[in-house]
Amino acid sequence: MIRPLNINNETASLKTVVLGVSKSSGPTPKADDCYDPSSRSHVISGTYPIEIDMVNEMQQLEAVFEKYGVEVLRPQIIEQYNQIFARDIAFVIEDKLIRANILPDRDKEFDAIQQHVNQIDPEKIITLPNYCHIEGGDVILYDNYIFIGVYSAADYSDYITARTNKAAVSAISALFPNKIVVPFELKKSNTDALNNALHLDCCFQPVGKGKVLMHKNGFLNPEDVLFIEKLFGEKNIFEVNALEMSQMQCNVFSISEQVIVSEKKFTRLNSWLQDHGLIVEKVSYSEIAKQGGLLRCSTLPLYRE
Repeated sequence: MIRPLNINNETASLKTVVLGVSKSSGPTPKADDCYDPSSRSHVISGTYPIEIDMVNEMQQLEAVFEKYGVEVLRPQIIEQYNQIFARDIAFVIEDKLIRANILPDRDKEFDAIQQHVNQIDPEKIITLPNYCHIEGGDVILYDNYIFIGVYSAADYSDYITARTNKAAVSAISALFPNKIVVPFELKKSNTDALNNALHLDCCFQPVGKGKVLMHKNGFLNPEDVLFIEKLFGEKNIFEVNALEMSQMQCNVFSISEQVIVSEKKFTRLNSWLQDHGLIVEKVSYSEIAKQGGLLRCSTLPLYRE
C-alpha cells in the first residue's frame, strides 16, 4: 500500500496523524542535558514530569482523535528514550515528507517511524543536506504560505534552542516554488522560557478560519509582527502573553476548521476560541508541557482533506 500525503494548512480536516509515545520515556535528565529552558527549570525545581502522567495525557489526546475518526499511527517504542515530540522529526508539505535535520542524538526517533515511512512513495520523501537545519515545529502552513521560524544571528551555534537556519529556508523555497515562503526570526534563550520561542508554533499558529494565536515578543523583528497583523487582521489575533507562551498556549492542535484540541487549564484561550464559534476538546496536557512542547509538538500530520 502506498500511503498518500496531503498537508497544505494547519486546519483542514485531519485524516491521518503520527502521534508520539511517552511509554518508556527514560529517567529525568540532568539539567545540563536538557534541550530547552522549560525542561531545565523543571529538572532543577524537582517538578519534571513522570512517565505515568505523560502516558495518561497522551491517551486523552488519542481518544479525541479516535472520537473524530482520525487514523492514529504510533512510533515503535525505544526503551528508555523520549519519543513524545513527533513534530520535531519530520513534516509534510503538500505531498512530500521532509525529514527534519534534528539534534544528532535524536536520529533514532525517525528510525522508530520507519514502518510508516516505508508505506510512502520513496520519491515523495525528501532529505535535506546536512547544512540545512530544520525541525517541524518551525514550519507552519497557511494555504499558499509557508511560514518558517528561523534564527540567523552569528551566535546561532550558541543556542541549543536555535533549530532552523536560513539555509533550510532556501532549500524549502526551492522545493516549493509555487508557495510564498516567509521566514520569521525568533527570540532564543537557553535558560529563560519566558524569552524563548523554541519553535515558531510556540509563538504563532493559525486556527479556525483566518484567525491566529500569537505572542508578539516571541519575534525578534517588529516587521514580522506587522506582516502577520496585516495578513490576518488585528481583530482576528489572540494575543498570548509571555507566561502563556511558556505554558505552550500557542501550541494547540486543529482537527478541523471547527475543532481544536487544547489544554483544559487554558481558560482564557479556550473561552476566546469558543466565543469565535470553535469546538474546543479539552484534555490534560500540562505535564508534557513542562518539556517545552504541547499538542502540536506531539503530532506529525500526514493527511488533511
